[in-house]
Amino acid sequence: MPDGTDRAQLSLPILEAAVGVAFLLAVAASFGLALPEPGTAEAQLDAYADDAGTVLAEEPPRHAGGTRLDEVSRSPAAFERERGALRERVRRILGDNLLFRVETPHGAVGFERPNGVATGRASITTAGGEVVLWVWYV
Repeated sequence: MPDGTDRAQLSLPILEAAVGVAFLLAVAASFGLALPEPGTAEAQLDAYADDAGTVLAEEPPRHAGGTRLDEVSRSPAAFERERGALRERVRRILGDNLLFRVETPHGAVGFERPNGVATGRASITTAGGEVVLWVWYV
C-alpha cells in the first residue's frame, strides 16, 4: 500500500540530456533563420554618394562658375549645355557596379530611381541651389 513517500523521479541524466538536445536545436535553428540585413548597404551607398559629391563639388567648371556643380546649377541653359558631360563624369567616378541620378534645380541626369532597393544619397549646396546625388547597385 502506498504511503505517499514513493514518488516518481526523473533521472538526472535524462533531464540533462533533454536540456542539451533543446540547446543544440536552438543553436541550429538560429543558423537557419533569415536574419534581417543590418543596413550596411545603405551606409556603403551613402559613402559612395558622398565621395562622388565631394569630387564633383571640388572639380573646376568646364566653362564658368566656382565648381562643376555650381556651373550645372546656375541656369537652365548651363545645365542643358553640361548635361552630357555631367552624366559621363559621374559614371566614371562611380564605376560600373552603381547606377545614379543627379538632381539639380534645373533638371536631372542619370537613371530613374527604382522603388524597393537600397539607395545612398548625398546633398550638395551650391550657389544655384541644392544638388542631390542618388546611387544604388546595378
